[in-house]
Amino acid sequence: MQPKFYHAGVRNGRWHFPSMTIKAQAAVEGDVLDKESVSANEENDYGLVCMHHVGILCESLERSLDFYQNVLGLKINEARPHDKLPYRGAWLWVGSEMIHLMELPNPDPLTGRPQHGGRDRHTCIAIRDVSKLKAILDKAGIPYTLSRSGRPAIFTRDPDANALEFTQIDD
Repeated sequence: MQPKFYHAGVRNGRWHFPSMTIKAQAAVEGDVLDKESVSANEENDYGLVCMHHVGILCESLERSLDFYQNVLGLKINEARPHDKLPYRGAWLWVGSEMIHLMELPNPDPLTGRPQHGGRDRHTCIAIRDVSKLKAILDKAGIPYTLSRSGRPAIFTRDPDANALEFTQIDD
């Protein structure tokens, strides 16, 4: 029997991590995991809590804010310092975590990237309804691809070609 792998995700306001899920699933299904893989998190417990934020580079803060606020509906975290850094930026809420938009030169090319964002570096955001986001992107004329595995997920790119995945989760 092959072990099952899971993405980390938020359930009931708390993060669930793959290694913990794999250990629990393996115990239920009788899979055998070696001692080293099972005890890695316990031996290196440094107080991991959750993902705090993801940094995303942008060429124009205004253009990116238009996309993240007006298309995706994210709100600015006014409590985060945006004037203390040597570049322009903004902090946007994604649930209890954030995206930090940073107006800096992007070393990644804008062209020649994979059409499907799942084959590129990407940020994955858990959502409740992929079909509603699909309708929003359609209305805004923003291209996207659906998950090729058949699971409820949609991939798109922001104005700077940063890949975003939105995966549907159940509580």
